[in-house]
Amino acid sequence: MSEHTPDRMLRAGETCWTIARAGRVAVIIDAADYFAMVREAIQKARHSVLLIGWDFDTRIALDRPDDDARVPNRLGKLLDWAIKEQPGLQIHVLRWNLGAINELGRGTTPLAILDWMTDDRIHFKLDAAHPAGSAHHQKIVVIDDALAFCGGIDMTGDRWDTREHLDEHPLRVRPTTKRHYPPWHDVSTAVDGRAAQALGELARERWRCATGETLTPPTPTEVWPEELTPLFRDVDVAIARTAPEYDGRAGVQEIEALYLEAIRSVRQTLYIESQYFASLPLADAMAKRLSEPDGPEIVLVNPDKAQGWLEEEVMGSSRAMLLDRIATADRHGRFRLYTPVTEQRQPIYVHAKVMVVDDRLLKVGSSNLNNRSMGFDTECDLAMEASPDPAEDHAVRRSILSLRNDLVAEHLGVTQDVLEASLERWNGSLVRAIEELRTTGRSLVPFEAPDISDAERAVFEENALLDPERPTSRWRSARRTLSNINPFGRGQ
Repeated sequence: MSEHTPDRMLRAGETCWTIARAGRVAVIIDAADYFAMVREAIQKARHSVLLIGWDFDTRIALDRPDDDARVPNRLGKLLDWAIKEQPGLQIHVLRWNLGAINELGRGTTPLAILDWMTDDRIHFKLDAAHPAGSAHHQKIVVIDDALAFCGGIDMTGDRWDTREHLDEHPLRVRPTTKRHYPPWHDVSTAVDGRAAQALGELARERWRCATGETLTPPTPTEVWPEELTPLFRDVDVAIARTAPEYDGRAGVQEIEALYLEAIRSVRQTLYIESQYFASLPLADAMAKRLSEPDGPEIVLVNPDKAQGWLEEEVMGSSRAMLLDRIATADRHGRFRLYTPVTEQRQPIYVHAKVMVVDDRLLKVGSSNLNNRSMGFDTECDLAMEASPDPAEDHAVRRSILSLRNDLVAEHLGVTQDVLEASLERWNGSLVRAIEELRTTGRSLVPFEAPDISDAERAVFEENALLDPERPTSRWRSARRTLSNINPFGRGQ
């Protein structure tokens, strides 16, 4: 694959860090399947388990229900078990430092961490290698450099759910209180081969930045979960990053470059799932395309509200302002922002970070459509791209489009066949197909932006304090007045 062909969106050193081959790539929708796959992979680990993330809760149950009583089902006990089963295994867990501080009230998690520290082959560290106020937001699991997971799913509480997103699920409960939490939608990926090794390199470099310790790469083994079906085979995988300038290291904005390139390059349909819609540069790029007479359709799927009052004040006001700008440019009616609901019209929280460009590019990762993800937090996304020649890569194009349709059909509460029949009737228009299939039960609901008050406009103008694009002295000054507030909520 040529990494610098002008027709390609993925270009190493520009819109991504590197491009590496994978024999298998799977996309895992929702945490019920993701937790089960990670549990199986950890059981197969022989040399190394690397957990790099925003948050970890050792008490979460992975398989629900637990059908294998021989192996511990809670994350912390599973890691303890894996160490005892494999004498050569080393486990490294790197967690955002502020996330750990905020979780001190969660009960047994800090005590479990202290227990880990008594075993010299389980290594737990807090990641503080970032500017004041920024977050380590990558969500990566690497097993023996042979299998790597990367996406939006944190291995913590309030994440587990099935694709049915039932109004009430008896197993969708918090680990200790057993209190129920609302439906939650999320997406991750699994890759093997050289792509997994590259994610291992990235994870070890993050460990070195956070701890000063250099980890030795392990010998790859075969750990791919038996029930994990690949979406792609023998495909190039791009790794795109965001990292703020810190401690003499230059900032990295590959993810922002990829989003802008995707918006510029889309021909028919841009489909995005994101926790937020709060980035002015991306909204302006969308507005430019929407103003074109023959521009693309753009469909965004967001949660109805952000988690936490402060997060909603910041991200909600930003979304309202950006939608106002979009509406002005969308003279041809090709933009839609939807929120998913359950059968009884309960909001489904969208935590997924997915982008599909026509049938040409699929991106899944940790980055949201907000300023923090473009330059202030650490992020990691994976992307697969079909050949620019429509006569090539039929399998890749079919897989990209099938994944998009699978996600949309899930949100609409219909089968993929029903959605694809509607798309055919409407000559490929995703907007018209969604509008035809929306119902009063499980469905997608158009987001109605509230009227924007003067106070909200002021919040939008001051969002650099809580959703900055880059580290600034202004943030460091404001942080002193916000030191007792967690602006990141629990849904990063």
